[in-house]
Amino acid sequence: MTSRLITLFLLTALLGACGTDDKVPAPQPAPEAASDPQPVDLATRARELAIGSIIIDTHVDVPYRIVDEWEDVTGATEGGDYDYPRAVAGGLNAPFMSIYTPASLEADGKSKARAEELIAVVRRIVDTAPDKYAIALTPADIEEQFAAGLISLPLGMENGSPIEGDLANVRYFYDQGIRYITLAHSLSNHISDSSYDDNKAHGGLSDFGAEVVREMNRLGMMVDLSHVSDEAFWDVMEITDVPAIASHSSARHFTPGWERNMDDAMIKRLAEEGGVIMINFGSSFISAEAHAYSEKRGEAWDKFREDAGEEVTEDLGEQFRAQFEAEHGAFPYATLDQVLDHFDHVVELTGSIDFVGIGSDYDGVGDSLPIGLKDVSSYPNLVEGLLRRGYSEDDVRKILGGNLLRVWRAVEAAAENAG
Repeated sequence: MTSRLITLFLLTALLGACGTDDKVPAPQPAPEAASDPQPVDLATRARELAIGSIIIDTHVDVPYRIVDEWEDVTGATEGGDYDYPRAVAGGLNAPFMSIYTPASLEADGKSKARAEELIAVVRRIVDTAPDKYAIALTPADIEEQFAAGLISLPLGMENGSPIEGDLANVRYFYDQGIRYITLAHSLSNHISDSSYDDNKAHGGLSDFGAEVVREMNRLGMMVDLSHVSDEAFWDVMEITDVPAIASHSSARHFTPGWERNMDDAMIKRLAEEGGVIMINFGSSFISAEAHAYSEKRGEAWDKFREDAGEEVTEDLGEQFRAQFEAEHGAFPYATLDQVLDHFDHVVELTGSIDFVGIGSDYDGVGDSLPIGLKDVSSYPNLVEGLLRRGYSEDDVRKILGGNLLRVWRAVEAAAENAG
């Protein structure tokens, strides 16, 4: 058989085989090399996560900002750190409105009246825009209002002075919507010593202060340990039957010696009792450099006012600021990364994501907010930073609101079970 016939025979046999059940598979193209996965756009995901999650910030000072000179925060405002459009942009949907009474009012018996004015301000906000806002009294309210597209406005009282020595006023303010009380502020009061005050009149809580804590437990009102002295913190830990919060404090580890922030032992004990520390964004709370600058500036301001012998005015303040910055340089703002360091520190100390949250102090710390967290539109920046540091989306949701909701529910449940 010639080579040509052999080739024809083989070709015929092959074609015939292709018509049988034992098909010869057709040659397949080589698979293309798998392309590298597209990099995750963390900024976009962070914004989606912020907008789609419940964000509870336990300390926003809007009421005090507008109590004497109304600004309609249901729309855009030129000043301040908070208004409705910026809150929506940042995903903030449950800011605790701070009912703040200056410590100086206690001596004149004016604290309760001032607190009532501030509560009325929050109600005015809601009445002005009921399609945007609602008062929240429970965690369930926050979840329902979130689902309805409303911004919840729970209330927290900063400074226990409005109790005015009458235990019945704890119930009165609970009925007015207050869901936490910061026991003291810048001066020791009739309830608790203050971290800011050298006069530690009670060596911690007063006897009446211990009764206030027990009454708050009974009613289902969270005890807030920001501003109190170290001794008062430890007194509360021995008295309270439910988890407590620090509504706007940061880690003293980064500001050594400053009592206003919480030290490591306090953070660990708070966590052991199921509580949560809500990180304050103010630069002086975040970095030792900013804190030292603020302390020096405060001392210089006191001397400047004394030497000037004039009533404090905006022009006088600007004159002082220009003079101080000329001598000492500009204020050393903290950074977003430094804020994130506080979250990391709490998680490392406690071994869990469950004991840290957000207590920004927006509208309460003046022009000292960190780079990247300048107003309430900035929460996506915080979320992106957390994601970049390896926190899962579930972790982030706990920080944004889940941890605080857990504590609030525990406080509520204990009060209900106690009858």
